[in-house]
Amino acid sequence: MTISTPDTPGRRSSSSLALHPRAPFRLDLTVWALRRRALNEVDAWDGSTYRRVLRLDDSPLEVAVTQEGGTDGPTLHLTVSNTGERGHALSEACVALERTLSLDLDIAAFYAFAAGDPLLAGLAERFRGVRPPRFASVFECLVNAVALQQLSLDAGLTLLNRLARAYGACSSAAGDRMYAFPEPAALAAAQPDSIHALGFSLRKATTIVAIADAVDAGRLDLDSLATHDDRHVVETLTQIPGIGRWSAEYTLLRGLGRLHVFPGDDVGARKNLARWLGLVKPLDYDGVQHAVAGWRPYAGLVYFHLLLDRLAARGDLV
Repeated sequence: MTISTPDTPGRRSSSSLALHPRAPFRLDLTVWALRRRALNEVDAWDGSTYRRVLRLDDSPLEVAVTQEGGTDGPTLHLTVSNTGERGHALSEACVALERTLSLDLDIAAFYAFAAGDPLLAGLAERFRGVRPPRFASVFECLVNAVALQQLSLDAGLTLLNRLARAYGACSSAAGDRMYAFPEPAALAAAQPDSIHALGFSLRKATTIVAIADAVDAGRLDLDSLATHDDRHVVETLTQIPGIGRWSAEYTLLRGLGRLHVFPGDDVGARKNLARWLGLVKPLDYDGVQHAVAGWRPYAGLVYFHLLLDRLAARGDLV
C-alpha cells in the first residue's frame, strides 16, 4: 500500500489522503465480508462509503473511505473527521484500515491456485478483489464471537449494535450518530446485569465482562496471540469460561488473519459450503475439514468468498 500526501490545513476538523492498496481490490466486497449483514451499525456502508468510528487518544474519530479507479487500479480516499490538532490521527487511521481491510495483503497466489481448480475458479473470479477482512482488534473479534454463539447472525449483530450504543464512544461528524466498538475498559466497568438487559444471556454477559476485565487489567494479552501457533491460540482461548472451539477458530480467522482456517463449527459457513458443493446431507465439523483440506492454505479465503456468495443470493450486495 502506498500513501499520497495528505491535506495540510492549519487547524482542521478533518484530514484526508489517498491510499493505493495492492491490486486487485474492491472496497465494497471487502466491507461486506467484514460487516456480514446490512444491519451492522459499527461498520457502516451506504453503497459507496465505508464509515467507522475509531477511538484514538481517548477521543472518537470517524473515518470515511471511498474507492475510485476500479479493481485493478484502486485508489482509496480516506477522510478522518474531528482530528483537530492531532497530526498523527491520519497515520493511526491508516494503520487501523490496513489491518481491517487487508490493504497490503498479496493474494495473487490464491488466484493462481483457484484458476487451476474447477470448483474455485468461477467463485474467485466472481468476487475478484475481495480481501479477507479482520476485526479492528482481537478483543473485538472475541466479543463478536461470544455474541454470535448459538444465535442467528441477524440476532447476534442486533445485540452487538446495542452494546456499541450503550458502551461505545460516539461520533456525529457526518450529521448522524455512530458508535465505536466498546473498549475493554468500558466493558470491564460494566455489570453483567446491565449487558444482560441489552438482550444478551447472563452467561454471555458474564463472559464479556470477564474478558474485558482481564484484558484491561493486563492478565490477558490477546495481541500476543499473533506470535503463537494455532494450537496454542485455541488452547489459550478455550481456557476462558464461555469460549469454545468455534469462538477460538473464528478468532484465528477473523481476528488473527489465519487464512488457512475454515471454522468448522460455524453453522452458517457449513451451510454455505454444503449448498455450494451441492450436498444433500449437512456437514459436521470433520466433514467440513475434509471438504476444505485440498484448498489449504486458502480455506479461510474460500470461507469469505462463500459468505459473499450467500449475501449475493440474499440480495444484500448492492
